[in-house]
Amino acid sequence: MVNQILQSVLAAIASFAVITLIFSFVYLICRTTRKHRPDIESRNRTRAVRTVPDMATSTSFVSVAESQLFDPTLTQIDMSDLVKGTRNFSPDLIVGDGSFGLVYKANLPTGVTVAVKKLGADAFQGYREFLAEMETLGKIRHENIVQFFGYCATGTDRILIYEFIEKGSLDQWLFDTSPENDTSSLSWKTRVKIIRGVAKGLQFMHNLETPIIHRDIKASNVLLDSNFEAHVADFGLARRVDGAHSHVSTQVAGTMGYMPPEYFYGAPSATVMGDVYSFGTLMFEVATCKRPNLPIKEDEKEMRLVEWATRMVSQNREMEMVDVGIPREELKDAEVVEFFKIATFCTTESHKLRPNMNEVVELLDRLQDEATNQ
Repeated sequence: MVNQILQSVLAAIASFAVITLIFSFVYLICRTTRKHRPDIESRNRTRAVRTVPDMATSTSFVSVAESQLFDPTLTQIDMSDLVKGTRNFSPDLIVGDGSFGLVYKANLPTGVTVAVKKLGADAFQGYREFLAEMETLGKIRHENIVQFFGYCATGTDRILIYEFIEKGSLDQWLFDTSPENDTSSLSWKTRVKIIRGVAKGLQFMHNLETPIIHRDIKASNVLLDSNFEAHVADFGLARRVDGAHSHVSTQVAGTMGYMPPEYFYGAPSATVMGDVYSFGTLMFEVATCKRPNLPIKEDEKEMRLVEWATRMVSQNREMEMVDVGIPREELKDAEVVEFFKIATFCTTESHKLRPNMNEVVELLDRLQDEATNQ
């Protein structure tokens, strides 16, 4: 009898111990789960705020306003400053239409005037691409390149902030006939100076440790300051080149009339030699005041600027090509011939035969030295 009672007691104690262990184990699991859940939820909330829900979409969304300045001389700029400075992006303050967006003049509360580009929704594939491009732009510093100050981003809006170049684009000075644009200011000497400035800017980009291809060199992307110094603008199409594959960049792009022939023949990617061709086209445009994308009629045949200019050079008719707005007393035959020779060299149909921008700058320096010594 005693043994039966003892066995019953021991069984009860064992059952109680097992049940206690089970409840303790369940309690510890629940406590651990509750302890870590707030951290997980907190990280998710942070992730939702700081990153983009879908990096693959063409329009990325930022749930809080973000901004970054790359120029230490400027105080912090937020979206409200830009909205006020452009009078809510008033059409009256539009100063240009660049790649992927309109450019506005903005007067900041600090008294500084800047140019801001409001990007279109298709400007970047995702926010990571946008940030990578901003980092690239923020590192560029050269006297012949428009300085990039920073950016603001909120929702789907992307605003780029640049230095304001007061005299506007080279395109305006070549083709705008309004009274405020006195084309007589673009003497032959000034035009050569502008071209040399563009060449120096391109040379700088192409010679970076990680080279940058602009891909859209044209007259509207060259801005002029008060001294008619050239500043290359609009890096919306610029792309970095992988150092291990320095001859290639991303997909081809550009503006009709400036794009090299290989881009139409199936070239898989843009190259620095594509920039050289566009630069040579710009040289023809600046000297002749003829648009590259409009046909020119010669001997009952219509042709584009590069084809026409190359033909004229082959016939030794360089002086006939020069813009009639340039006084003939400013021109020296040898200098004009050499100028067109360089442009023809840059627009050679085979990209393998074109000079690089180091060679182009050297040729233009020599041209300028000879002009100074005459």
